[in-house]
Amino acid sequence: MSMDESLRIKAEPDDVVVNFEGEPSRQPKRSAPRKKTVKATPILHFLSTQAFASPFDVNMAVDAGFNVVIPHTNVLLEHARGLVQDAIFSRPPQYGCRTAIFIGGKDALLALDMLAAAKSALVPPFTLSALADPGGSFTTAAAMVACVEEVFRSKTSRPLKGATVAVFGATGVVGFASAVIAALQGAKVEVVSHMGLKPLKPLTRAAKERFGVDLVPVLGGRDTDKAKIVARADIVLCAAAAGIRVLGSKHLRGSKKLKVVADVNAVPPSGIEGVELFDFGASLPSSAIASVGPLAIGDIKYKTQAKLLRQMIDAQNPMMLDFTHAFEVARKLVRLRK
Repeated sequence: MSMDESLRIKAEPDDVVVNFEGEPSRQPKRSAPRKKTVKATPILHFLSTQAFASPFDVNMAVDAGFNVVIPHTNVLLEHARGLVQDAIFSRPPQYGCRTAIFIGGKDALLALDMLAAAKSALVPPFTLSALADPGGSFTTAAAMVACVEEVFRSKTSRPLKGATVAVFGATGVVGFASAVIAALQGAKVEVVSHMGLKPLKPLTRAAKERFGVDLVPVLGGRDTDKAKIVARADIVLCAAAAGIRVLGSKHLRGSKKLKVVADVNAVPPSGIEGVELFDFGASLPSSAIASVGPLAIGDIKYKTQAKLLRQMIDAQNPMMLDFTHAFEVARKLVRLRK
């Protein structure tokens, strides 16, 4: 559909009726017209940069209320603009609030770039909403930081501002997003790599350029490095690959400062020794360190993603949602949990 053709699609004015001879006639304008409820079918276009669309996210979208979910796989950044404009120009402008994009995949920076491309592709009054949550990682990161914030506050009566946070597995999507969220709350954040500092450079640069926060890259491949990082941290977040033990009790026992640890790994062995699946502030064995487990995080993550999807369905104006918006939702859900 051409731009000219699309711009001719308009909703009928509220004050136009058809008389008995079939001709349009005008009603007197109402001083306070009633707000019309849009009853268009909620449609979600799933843009995945992978060869498949995540069944998890498809199920979440349907359960949230999207009647139609269309997967588009192997999507590149340069495809985003055309796909968005195909979606908006095929429906009348008032249907834009019932049209949405979900950006999946496994690349945090690419997902953010695609979200920006989706926003720039809108041609008001033709709009839609979009949510970036690659691999569900943005909502997972938001849930982890929200849970940790609440446990840390309960334990110390302090906010995250000023706390030192170490993020293991920071080169992954969950690790990067959680590091940026914590830094946005005023924490001093160290991002840890066991593969050298080079993989961290594009992430620390993106954090500064996109969100205005500093992430401090540190090496954490050796046991001595890990022990030093833990010793100076108030909070440790573990977002490493599933089934890999990153920190053991030997790394934790020397720290007199550490207050809270969190681990998103639900596959044995845990990423941090002693963390149990449902922990939400329980102490690690023989320790005063509070623990946040993967299924406690997962509960908030699930509710956060569902809430964001429903927000897009209910929106009257376009929404462009990333992990910062997910954190706002997760934080409220954690406080309701109590």
